[in-house]
Amino acid sequence: MKKRHLSLLILLSFMSVLILLPVVLTFAYSFFSPEEIKAFMQTRNGYGEGMMEIKLYPRMVSLDQYWHVLIEDMSLLRYYFNSIIYTLAILAGQSVIIPALSYALSRFRFPGRDALSFLVIMLLLLPFQVTMVPTVLMLRDMNLMDTAWAVILPAIASPFYVFLLRQSMIGIPDELFEAAHTDGAGPIRCYFSVALPVSKAILGAAAALSFADAWNMVEQPLVFLPSRTSLYPLSVAFNQLSQQSTGTEFAGAALYLLPALLIYFFFQEDIMTGIQLSEMK
Repeated sequence: MKKRHLSLLILLSFMSVLILLPVVLTFAYSFFSPEEIKAFMQTRNGYGEGMMEIKLYPRMVSLDQYWHVLIEDMSLLRYYFNSIIYTLAILAGQSVIIPALSYALSRFRFPGRDALSFLVIMLLLLPFQVTMVPTVLMLRDMNLMDTAWAVILPAIASPFYVFLLRQSMIGIPDELFEAAHTDGAGPIRCYFSVALPVSKAILGAAAALSFADAWNMVEQPLVFLPSRTSLYPLSVAFNQLSQQSTGTEFAGAALYLLPALLIYFFFQEDIMTGIQLSEMK
């Protein structure tokens, strides 16, 4: 058994190094000077013509990339703020709508509840390419195309997180709600005093996953903002930056990765607890 555990530890360690290597190199290359990065990127020799050389440290540590991104050229910073605005707006809307909708679908009995739950599951199974055309037509009728709301509003009512939270709230013991009712609590108080506190781990996991979805979205801005490139988030702008090396792309990538890493470390315990609760159910 010890040999088996040792082999598994070695395998997992090797996989972890492979997964984390691009992140580590991104932050390391962000401290290269722009001139050194440009010369380094020229060693690619085109695509498919051999492996790219890996440099673990620069000739001289430099903050010029960050100076250029944050001070000299504000274009990348503008896309960065667009990503922040979209993500915060989507998370704020989801925090109001999704837990309340999940609570209603899990605890209340009303005509059409099962049909609505089935519709949520069906929407969960449909990819964005299927719902794209109806969404575009609806946004066009509402005169929201080429506006920030075209990106924000469709993402607020995400069926995946409705399904995730609904399944979590279904598993809450009825005794907790009965005890709250005995103390004179109504449905709204039960929602804030019982359902939300008990679902704290799932809510944290959902917030972290939703942040990743909103922070990394690419297709939605490209479709809903066809002529307003100034409203693109950084995830879309990186596609343009990667076509030609400017010497500052690694600093931009490091700044782009940093919020996601911080969110993951902050909600790490909730994510692991949410996964365990999902497996138990």
